[in-house]
Amino acid sequence: MEFIQKIKQKFGIVGSDYALHRSLERAMQVAPTDISVLVLGESGVGKEFIPKIIHQLSSRKHHSYIAVNCGAIPEGTIDSELFGHEKGSFTGATSMRKGYFEGANGGTIFLDEIGELPLSTQVRLLRILESGEFIKVGSSKIQKTNIRIVSATNLNMIESIQKGKFREDLYYRLNTVQINVPPLRFRKNDIKFLFKKFANDFAEKYHMPSVILTEESLKYLEDYPWPGNIRQLKNLVEQISVVEKKREISVEKLKEYIPENIPSISLSKTFFQDLPRERDFLYKILFDMKKNLNNLKNITFKMIKNHTDTRFIKENQQLMEKVFGKTIYDRDNSIFQLKDSSRYNKDSNQLYYEEVEEDQSKSSDKLSSFSLQTKEIEFIQKTLKKNNGKRRKTAKELGISERTLYRKIKQYGL
Repeated sequence: MEFIQKIKQKFGIVGSDYALHRSLERAMQVAPTDISVLVLGESGVGKEFIPKIIHQLSSRKHHSYIAVNCGAIPEGTIDSELFGHEKGSFTGATSMRKGYFEGANGGTIFLDEIGELPLSTQVRLLRILESGEFIKVGSSKIQKTNIRIVSATNLNMIESIQKGKFREDLYYRLNTVQINVPPLRFRKNDIKFLFKKFANDFAEKYHMPSVILTEESLKYLEDYPWPGNIRQLKNLVEQISVVEKKREISVEKLKEYIPENIPSISLSKTFFQDLPRERDFLYKILFDMKKNLNNLKNITFKMIKNHTDTRFIKENQQLMEKVFGKTIYDRDNSIFQLKDSSRYNKDSNQLYYEEVEEDQSKSSDKLSSFSLQTKEIEFIQKTLKKNNGKRRKTAKELGISERTLYRKIKQYGL
């Protein structure tokens, strides 16, 4: 967690949302490797920070980092931009030119809006990913490059593949590891911190006091769906900072900038509003939460097992009831469960006990106040299907060991 805070400070990332931290953790995990990474998220969520983090934490950090917006380059010139061209290869090619892949040799290239690449360029990119080879426009000489590719898109890539706009083999080459960046409407608790940061930045830039929000106006911002995400919030704060004379912004004033009757967001144009993909994203978070909860319970079991002071148990009874549903405590170095918390004899300082099965993993599942087993099974099945039944790839994508995955497959009869 401390390292994540340092990363956030270094790159100016604001927020403590679980899904955001999950994205940063995955970026840090894959950084030391050379595998390709695909960053998914809606426009304006801040996807550009992920490749920068990956590059800075990799062995390539002393070499070039180049970011290319594939959607901003005309189709007729994109091959020349990426792979270079020879003199006279087309009208206007008055000299030889190095492309981005040659210029960034040894470093990292970030291909933003990868879903906008023409099919002819996709074939060339696939060759680089497979062999590191490319040919300049107008040349017959094969050149080699040693480069790491991180790509990003706000499109539904599966839909693009089905429509024939994107090559399936290239998608799986780019998507060795997938990192999802959450939209702002999933990070409601971060809105106040982002607003404050932008307000302070613009106050410094324009030499004026910072704008602040009332409780009602903050609630209004938190309930807004933010189709433009962080970019939209930043533009709003800048506009208010410059235009408004009063520094405290009321909810009535906010409604002049963002209307109360908000048009619904187009499902076809957003990644996280595509329901199957959003559901997978939420399952992933719930899957991780369950794993963390079970780990916490196992640690608590060990602490209680090694604690023989019944007064400690009594003092912490309320907390343990919240965690386990019933009080768990130690008697004669064994794990027990309180049969009836009301049956405590104050005079004799006696507790009435009922022995509980020693197996901690079974106890954890049994005592869970809510069950994610059904969702866990469904998520494992979907991930196995996606990876054609390959357990190693499935375990890697789920963030668990192959051994754990094998145990769950056997446990659930998958």
